[in-house]
Formats: sequence, structure tokens, C-alpha cells
Amino acid sequence: MKLNLRYIKFIFGVVLFFSAAATAQENKPAPASTPAPQPNTNKSELPVYEANPADVSSMDAIIKALYDVISGEAGKKRDWNRFRSLFYAGARMIPKGKNPKTGKGGGRVNTLAEYIEGSSPFMEKQGFFEREIARRTETFRTITHVFSTYESKHKLTDEKPFARGINSIQLLNDGKRWWILTVAWSAEAPDTPLPEKYLNNFK
Repeated sequence: MKLNLRYIKFIFGVVLFFSAAATAQENKPAPASTPAPQPNTNKSELPVYEANPADVSSMDAIIKALYDVISGEAGKKRDWNRFRSLFYAGARMIPKGKNPKTGKGGGRVNTLAEYIEGSSPFMEKQGFFEREIARRTETFRTITHVFSTYESKHKLTDEKPFARGINSIQLLNDGKRWWILTVAWSAEAPDTPLPEKYLNNFK
């Protein structure tokens, strides 16, 4: 049986097309493999713990809870889940002071996990009580900034505090509850005593 010449050319063309496509596919560089997802090890990505409504119902309540939860006798374990429940996700704890080596001022930005890890041994070994002795407050819409003057003792019965200073606390009210966004603090020093305007007042 004779095949039509045009049909033979068509078949030959189809074979060449698929042959060329196959060759191009073989020579095409293999796509880079998608890296497998890695576990999240960022300490700032802490879960938000459910708060006791009484701790977050007002500005006074959340500040009182903050001081209460870190205070306790030597040997007492702190309720760090309650501590976490006061804070907005990604919150930071920032102590400020002078570098003992350089003498320059600065700060150290801690996640909640880093603060807990660094503070627990000191608080539980020596005892630690911190209370608010004065406050100055500024509010605009849903945000509030509090200069909360504090004093720290190892025992409630101690006659004098071993430290005083100011907690600079940034708060958020989302319409349902209060949150702590950041706590930055600086202790009083001989060359930088607390100004009178930050003592003995609640404005």
C-alpha cells in the first residue's frame, strides 16, 4: 500500500517535534528542591497565655499584676505563665544602664523567655519584692505610657530597698483587655538620683 507523501512528511514532523521536546527537557536544569520547613526556634514567638480577667481589666490591675507576679520570698517559684499572660505577642523587656567595661549607657533587648531565664535564679535565690511608689501616665486613644517608679527589696521586712528606679511601661487597650507591649527600666544611681517629680505622686 502506498502512503501519501504529504502524510509521511506530517508524521516525520511530529516525530521530530516530540524528539526535540524530549531532548530539551533532558537538558533543562533540574529545579532547585524546596527546602523542608524548619521548626520555629525564635524565642520571641511565644504563645499567648490566657489571662485572669481580673489581671487585665484595667490599667491599675495589669500594673499591679506585673509587680505581684515577679515578687516573692526566696525559694518561691514565680508563676511565669501568669507573667506571660499579661504581655502582647512579641513584647520585650529592656533593662538600661551603663556597661561596666566601657562606662557607656545602653540597653539589652530581651524576649520574655530571655528575661525569665535570666531573672528566675536571682529572684528565687535571694528573694525579690518590687512595688510601685509613684506613677505618671500619658494616654492617647488605645495606647498608654506609664512611668512607674519602683523600689526593690529582698524581703518585705527590709527597712530600706536595695534598689529604686523607673519602669517605662507601654500598654495597649484593644477594647477587651489591657496588654503590656514593652517594659524598659533604669535603676537609680549615685550620680543619677530619682527626680522629685517621679516620687510620691500618681498623675
